[in-house]
Amino acid sequence: MAGMNVVDRRRIGRLAAAAGLLVTLVALLLAPATPASAHAVLVSSSPQASAVVPSGPAEVVLTFSESVRKVPGKIRVIAPDGSRADRGEPTFEGGVVTLAVDPAGPRGTYLVSYRVISADSHPVSGAFTYSVGAPSTPPTDSGSDSRADPVVDTAMKVARSLGYVGLLLVVGPALVLAALWPRRLSRRGPARLAWAGLGLLAAATLAELWLQVPYTAGGGLFDVTGEGFGEVFGSSYGTAHLVRLGLLAAVAFLLRPLTAGPVGRTDALILALLGGAALFTWPLAGHPAASPAPAVSVVVDAVHLGGMAVWLGGLVMLAVFLLRRADERELGAILPVWSRWAALAVAALLLAGTVQGLVEVGSVPALVQTTYGRLLLAKIGLFALVIAVAAYSRALVRRRTAAQRPVPVRRAIWAELAITAIVLGVTSVLVQTPPARTVAATAADTTGGYYSSTLTSPIYSLQVELDPAERGNNTLHMYAYTTDNRPQPVAEWKATAALPSAGIEPIEIPLLALTDNHATGEINLPAAGEWQLRFTVRISEIDQATVTATVPIR
Repeated sequence: MAGMNVVDRRRIGRLAAAAGLLVTLVALLLAPATPASAHAVLVSSSPQASAVVPSGPAEVVLTFSESVRKVPGKIRVIAPDGSRADRGEPTFEGGVVTLAVDPAGPRGTYLVSYRVISADSHPVSGAFTYSVGAPSTPPTDSGSDSRADPVVDTAMKVARSLGYVGLLLVVGPALVLAALWPRRLSRRGPARLAWAGLGLLAAATLAELWLQVPYTAGGGLFDVTGEGFGEVFGSSYGTAHLVRLGLLAAVAFLLRPLTAGPVGRTDALILALLGGAALFTWPLAGHPAASPAPAVSVVVDAVHLGGMAVWLGGLVMLAVFLLRRADERELGAILPVWSRWAALAVAALLLAGTVQGLVEVGSVPALVQTTYGRLLLAKIGLFALVIAVAAYSRALVRRRTAAQRPVPVRRAIWAELAITAIVLGVTSVLVQTPPARTVAATAADTTGGYYSSTLTSPIYSLQVELDPAERGNNTLHMYAYTTDNRPQPVAEWKATAALPSAGIEPIEIPLLALTDNHATGEINLPAAGEWQLRFTVRISEIDQATVTATVPIR
């Protein structure tokens, strides 16, 4: 009886460790990302932001850094009297959006608000003003709310993360059962793990399709319409997810005989081909499809994802089942084969990650000067640590001591899983961060310079953007976020600009609140130099904080 209690305690301990690692993995995958997550940026407009034109234009043209798609009813031009000045539906040609406008509208300041979907499936929103004749008090947009719901944003991250977990829980058992599982051992445990992974992956895919509607159009979890679903299903994002569901259904038919017993080489080959095809649905629905070299990016991202699933899925099978159940003779045959597979998977990860890094970073300075580049360096450092642990495990296998002493190997595998969970956490932040190439292109845009920074205080963080960061007229945008990166409603905004070196005292910047957490303003900076910008944000009757930034003006 006492022996049974010890065994039970050991099993509970192993399950707790596995559960803890899984929770850590998911938590890290959900690590808050920077507020700006889409690749597309508005690079120019006609009329230009803050411009004063002598007569009303017949159209407003928005030019983005990459192709965009429409969100129905989310591009509007508001006249000075609050009425709609746009006429008809906008036209989309790649990254250029054209919207017809009534040229006979009243004189004064017009507000242009937009929300579109970038080629990487992320929503892009913003607003700017222009004036006809002379500036006036900017109007407000009283149309339907198109702000991102933080609940939807979080739910989307959860769904994506669970999809990755489901993928490795399918690939690991399928691979080991097909090639490395001893005949004398029951397949019940791995079978349950594989079916749980397949169900998790299918549920995550369906959830992503549902959530993509409010995620791109704005609104809550249940703010979905038939038109919204039509837009999603008609996009490359929707097509990729529907194809994934079809492939998962086909995988299910072949997975059932595999979980019951050994299968023939033909069935195993078909299952591998279906799995490989499914891997391509992730890059086709995300950032790689919008890269400068989409064919290369899609292939290397699929290879990267496949290497991850093989490596982590196989490690889970070793740690949870094989190192506990297989005897010394079986481990002596299994571990050398697995060691070669792991080496190939790691090589694929390294090669694919290097190619993708070169595509997304673009230059050596961007590697250290951008958030994306620094995150990539952190990922490389952590991956090197994982490689060192894996090399230790491989050395044990080569010395043929792993089968006799599986405990050190088991500990090394758990260490690999733990460090790799952190690597995946960094990766989840990385894929939500604008690539270095995009940041560099924006900064070097022909309209001039560009300043962007995130300032922090104990009660909020403030993303500040100043364009073109040159002498003359400049447009200021401020986005307030809570300390955990949720939109922070603001009760009052204040901003000043000063140039002490030239004796220019603080100039108050007139601000317009566009949404609860987004305000904009216009200021003329008459001289070049290191301008001191000071921002005071009040979020309640008693809670406010001031942050400052030094902005170089050319």
